[in-house]
Amino acid sequence: MLHLPNSGYRVFRVQLYNEQVRSLASHRQRHSFFDRQWAEAQLRDVVARDEAEAWSLIAERFPPEDGFVVEQITASAF
Repeated sequence: MLHLPNSGYRVFRVQLYNEQVRSLASHRQRHSFFDRQWAEAQLRDVVARDEAEAWSLIAERFPPEDGFVVEQITASAF
């Protein structure tokens, strides 16, 4: 994150992985598109007004239909 959020916005820490990549990696195979790092949980910061908007934004960028699974969303203590 390069800057602090504007007034009324908060930073949410999102932990997610890709279920397809994780499954393939457990069988020593590679996904045709996503890097193997997605087998492990990744952290991303999302700037949003509330948790519902954070879920929406993360689902746009990392769609569940592409195998992405959100493990946790927590509000950062900025």
